[in-house]
Amino acid sequence: MNNGMIPQSVIDEVLRRHDIGETVGKYVHLTKQGKYLKGLCPFHSEKTPSFTVTPEKQIYHCYGCGKGGNVIKFVMEMEGESFPEAVKSLAEEAGLPVTWSAVPDESSPRQKEKHALLEAHTYSAKLYHYLLQNMEVAKPAKAYLNSRGFTDALIEEFGIGYAPARWDTLTQALERKGYSLAEMETGGLLSRRQEGEGYVDRFRDRIMFPIHDANGREIAFGGRLMTDGQPKYLNSPETPLFNKSRTLYRLGQARPAIRRMRQVVLLEGYVDVIKAWSAGVHQGVATMGTALTGEHAALLKRFADEAVICYDGDDAGQAAAHKSIPILEEAGFRVRVGILPNRMDPDEYITSYGPEPFVREIIEGAVSAIKFQLIYLRKSHILLEEDGRIRYLREAVRLVARRDSPTERELLLKELAQEFGVSIDTLKQEAADIRQQEKLGNSGDIPSGTWNNVWNEKISAPKNPPLVTANVNAERQLLSWMMQNKETALLVEQKLGDRFHVEDHAALAAYLYAFYAQNHDPDVGRFVATLQDDRLERAASAIALIDIPYGERELEDCIRTIGRASLAREVERLTEELNRAQKEGDYARATQMGLEIIALEKQRKLY
Repeated sequence: MNNGMIPQSVIDEVLRRHDIGETVGKYVHLTKQGKYLKGLCPFHSEKTPSFTVTPEKQIYHCYGCGKGGNVIKFVMEMEGESFPEAVKSLAEEAGLPVTWSAVPDESSPRQKEKHALLEAHTYSAKLYHYLLQNMEVAKPAKAYLNSRGFTDALIEEFGIGYAPARWDTLTQALERKGYSLAEMETGGLLSRRQEGEGYVDRFRDRIMFPIHDANGREIAFGGRLMTDGQPKYLNSPETPLFNKSRTLYRLGQARPAIRRMRQVVLLEGYVDVIKAWSAGVHQGVATMGTALTGEHAALLKRFADEAVICYDGDDAGQAAAHKSIPILEEAGFRVRVGILPNRMDPDEYITSYGPEPFVREIIEGAVSAIKFQLIYLRKSHILLEEDGRIRYLREAVRLVARRDSPTERELLLKELAQEFGVSIDTLKQEAADIRQQEKLGNSGDIPSGTWNNVWNEKISAPKNPPLVTANVNAERQLLSWMMQNKETALLVEQKLGDRFHVEDHAALAAYLYAFYAQNHDPDVGRFVATLQDDRLERAASAIALIDIPYGERELEDCIRTIGRASLAREVERLTEELNRAQKEGDYARATQMGLEIIALEKQRKLY
């Protein structure tokens, strides 16, 4: 985490102005439980709430995935922002003047390269867009877009551009602007010449679609040919800015609509997203040249509860929809599928039937995931043959048996029984047998969720979990009290200093000593803001939730336990050194080690 040039007073004021319960509540449904607020974690899929917000200490912590921190860290995690960007957005929301740059500290070569690539992508997007709108060479591209239903307003809204057929249009422009061409190749804007030295434009004679990150910054491009050449679509490669498994086309711009509706519509390509947007579906996003991933799903789950898959109506599109359902359900989505007729894609459907039927019939009329799966399953069986019907029915019952809701299972089994003339009781028994075989039980938890805490606890918790040593527990307890009380921290510093066994605990103690040395009052949220490491932020938020009443006797017990453990470790180290000295024949050093061990053993007895 990097504070850049942000004044500490601004960070403090941001923390003071934003209550963590209110901020987290914009993203997560929280329920009050005593002095805590509980909800389902937005960072991983779970069915049992393990995400805890503590308004008293202005921190959050998830007992499932371990994420934790203060309100600034939460916004960073949810919005994919850097520390300066999160502080800036929170400051603006609170009406505080922003007098610093939200660009991260550029002292490192990596940050300098990243910032240069962001600037270059913004410049390239403007250049491509200008060429499309103004240059004679781009008239065929503009005519092609108009023929596909792209109005000037749509072209402007989505920043669509054109890359000329020349080999060096962008190369020369970037060189004139002073950018390193080697860095521009790393960023995916240029390619090395196949023969000889130098660089050429990566995209040539293509309609250009800028790709943005979650904050709306240009980070990549998708280029589409207007002819029948290959590849039809060419995307930027993986770069320091662009990761296909974590990026979704148009997410930054669609996010307000997704949040408002708690629904995301998944499409396959740029054109489908743009056409759907023109039809009023502003919550649409698309993957880019890759299948939907768990990372995509986890990212979207921060903003939505329902996912509507609207892929192409051909075999490839329907297969992709079928594969996406379990990924989305595992992330915790309620999933529906929009079924397009006659193997159409969304662009073709909207062009043929208009925007209103698309919204009404395809998006609003999308079928449930299980209904789609049953329809998809039919394609692999010949239902005119008895053997085909039997195999289909068995596989269909297996799908239905895995549904969580008993009511949903009953309704679906009734439909199957009526369609195939089979007893409902027979299908119910077969479904019950399947649930028993797969150990689904009464809860309906399906053993596919990586982060399904309830399931994982049942199947993977060791019978004898590793015991945490007494001194480690004592360290955690001390740190919890130290965060709440300055005098306790000063006493611990005097008696123990840095003699904490766990490395993270020693680091947190050092940060606390420094925090109080700057005359700060106890404030867990503010303290977490001073940490420089994600792991320490998680550890601090977890430790701060330890709720054991303070007592002088308990404090002394903790200090004594840690002191004894520290001396024991030192005795062990000296014993090893003594043995080594004896083997080497260095009896003077061995004698010295022996005297030190005796002194430490006497000291241990005093604790």
